[in-house]
Amino acid sequence: MRKVRSFFGGIYPEDVKQTTAGTPIQALSAPETVVVPLLQHVGLEAKPVVAKGDEVLKGQLLAEAEGATGAPVHSPVSGKVLAIEPRPHQSGHSVTAIVIENDGQDNWVERTTHPDPVQLDAEEILKRISQAGVVGMGGAGFPTAAKLTLPKGITLDYLIINGCECEPHYTTDHRLMVEYPEDIVLGAKLMAKASGARQIVIAIEDNKPDAIASLKEHAGSIEIVAVPTRYPAGGEKQLIQQITGREVPSGGLPYQVGAVVQNVATARAAALAVRDGEPLISRVVTVTGTPIAEPGNFLVPIGTPLAHVFEAAGGFSQKPGKVVVSGAMMGQAQFGLDVPVTKTTSCLLALTEEEAVTPDSTPCIKCARCVDVCPARLLPLKLEMFGMNERFEEAHAYGALDCIECGACNYICPAKRPLLQYIRFAKMEIIARDQLPS
Repeated sequence: MRKVRSFFGGIYPEDVKQTTAGTPIQALSAPETVVVPLLQHVGLEAKPVVAKGDEVLKGQLLAEAEGATGAPVHSPVSGKVLAIEPRPHQSGHSVTAIVIENDGQDNWVERTTHPDPVQLDAEEILKRISQAGVVGMGGAGFPTAAKLTLPKGITLDYLIINGCECEPHYTTDHRLMVEYPEDIVLGAKLMAKASGARQIVIAIEDNKPDAIASLKEHAGSIEIVAVPTRYPAGGEKQLIQQITGREVPSGGLPYQVGAVVQNVATARAAALAVRDGEPLISRVVTVTGTPIAEPGNFLVPIGTPLAHVFEAAGGFSQKPGKVVVSGAMMGQAQFGLDVPVTKTTSCLLALTEEEAVTPDSTPCIKCARCVDVCPARLLPLKLEMFGMNERFEEAHAYGALDCIECGACNYICPAKRPLLQYIRFAKMEIIARDQLPS
């Protein structure tokens, strides 16, 4: 039995997963109009290959990848392109989107399938994953094929499939592991072959015994490991340390220690892409929170407005004070419900007006609790000060770019300081300045 190591820091937020953990995934029909953003990944916006007035099929390519870290975008419905224009995005910015009128027919584009895709060679597997627009569905949005394509001379010891799902409200991955274990196992095998990984490990937090049992039943030679429930156990670097005992160096990448991590939803998307020829045009989303009448897990077409998803969950039983995309710890509050679901939308969390009140912060008391819980071994109180005072070079020197934005520092701070917000600000400025021409 594999020894599971610990990682530095971490917290134990209240677990509220029981609201939706036992709720089976429900397929949600697409609305009359979908809004498909051309930026659902890291890197540049995808480049449109359709025009206003075009008729499109479900699964048809709408926009091709731009740049090394881009990803193509496909249509979640069949219908007519109404517009290609800037639309509100979950990030708070406007992003170019393709607006499609759904004809309700679900007429699919021709797909290339394979009855036994593990027999395909690595190059063909990578090609199919790339063409399907598969990106990291745990939140990062990094193109999966690019992540699996390693520099020459690199040997990959571990492909780690991340089923921890440590955010306190998510049950998206939990339900996928319970309901689609065969797809996840197939996706893991395909990604291992594509990357040359010697060993596959599926890691699941030990608060999901039914998911562990489900995957063990189908895993074969794949190792299933239960890791202790602690936030953020599902952080990429933290998970690598727990499974392998190896630490990714500051500024380094996981493959440098012989490991690559992929989310369970990404594994399933890879299986659908390679076996069924299905591009990434839908994803499972947990809809939860006190104001939600009927919390649950929904398979949602990409481009569906948040308002439509909330309607499927019975609407609001009381007026929400805030809607957060992708969880209480790392998510972003939204200005409105017209923004669409994207490839990286794992959870829609509604808060009551009382829950949404931002507490007044008081001066830092130098208790160092934020230092004690930071899994990246940073000094959040120093980084907050640097961000607040726009001392970005010092923030960079103190490792701001190593922050995984887990929010543990905010959670533990007795003074209710906006630590993460200022660290994020500093990171954005550092990255923006690094991209300026010299």
